[in-house]
Amino acid sequence: MHDVLLVTGGAGFIGSNFVIDWLSCESAKLVNLDRLTYAGNLQNLSSVLDDERHELVVGNINDSQLLSGIFQRHQPRALIHFAAESHVDRSIYGPEEFVETNVVGTFRLLSAALEYWRALPLSDRGRFRFVHVSTDEVYGSLAENDELFTEETAYAPNSPYAASKASSDHFVRAFHHTYGLPAIITNCSNNYGPRQFPEKLIPLMIVNALAAKPLPIYGDGENVRDWLHVADHCAALRRILADGRPGETYNIGGGNEKTNLEVVRVVLHCLQELVPRSPGHYEQLVKFVADRPGHDRRYAIDSSKLRSELRWCPEYNFEAGILATVRWYLENTEWLNNVTSGAYKDWVAKNYSVRFGQ
Repeated sequence: MHDVLLVTGGAGFIGSNFVIDWLSCESAKLVNLDRLTYAGNLQNLSSVLDDERHELVVGNINDSQLLSGIFQRHQPRALIHFAAESHVDRSIYGPEEFVETNVVGTFRLLSAALEYWRALPLSDRGRFRFVHVSTDEVYGSLAENDELFTEETAYAPNSPYAASKASSDHFVRAFHHTYGLPAIITNCSNNYGPRQFPEKLIPLMIVNALAAKPLPIYGDGENVRDWLHVADHCAALRRILADGRPGETYNIGGGNEKTNLEVVRVVLHCLQELVPRSPGHYEQLVKFVADRPGHDRRYAIDSSKLRSELRWCPEYNFEAGILATVRWYLENTEWLNNVTSGAYKDWVAKNYSVRFGQ
């Protein structure tokens, strides 16, 4: 076993931020397996592509032969699994791909990891870790006065995306309890920050506002999410990788419960400060549209276990984090133009034309 970290989905939003963060903080080599789909692209990794400690492998986690070859060649000491289809709206329109990637892909990755782990010397088997990155959406929806999600909260996924991630979590847990694979599950709240594909709320608002397009907000805009800056998420994952206990689940939350409307207003305030809209204000572009089917009302995470056991806490203030995020998109127009061409425009038209009543 070598001092190598294997990362899946390391060209996507959270994955690429983790890769960049890892290479700035750690000395170990990182092998990055990514299929380079619409949400994962080489531009996310432009700052590390020439780093000799980073090796990109273009491939699919559903390819068992490829996975076996990667384990045998690189002999990683740990794996962090980001690769997933992650957009709820896309899962509503096409759930099968979510099953293929999130469920079948995770199963095949677990199977390859188990085969590799079983062949390791006993001294190395105790050091290996499989960290599975999941979501708070597996817990379902909270009412306004409900207690926060904890690691003991029963699963109640309400969307095809959440169901696929819940299934993958169950497979990870089963591989630990049945076979002994030293696996850890993390469930995080909504991430935001640089390199997020603009199908998600915050970058979508930035893109549309700059183009003077309507800013679609589902339903009444009062759905609540807990927001976590991606840099804080990456720091938590590094802590879990170093000191987390196999078989455990750790919830990672930012402690920033906001309604969607509150989030949009903060984003637009930052835009108005940095790129004033004349005449008027960006908020004039806000348009309430038909709600997402089965839209969960509230998510909120209790991350006290992670804070107390592993001494982690988020560092980003929400308003400052949003301002930094808006600045990043304004300063990276080439990246933004490249990811919002072609298929992206087709998807936006498909998803939002119905909600606008067109």
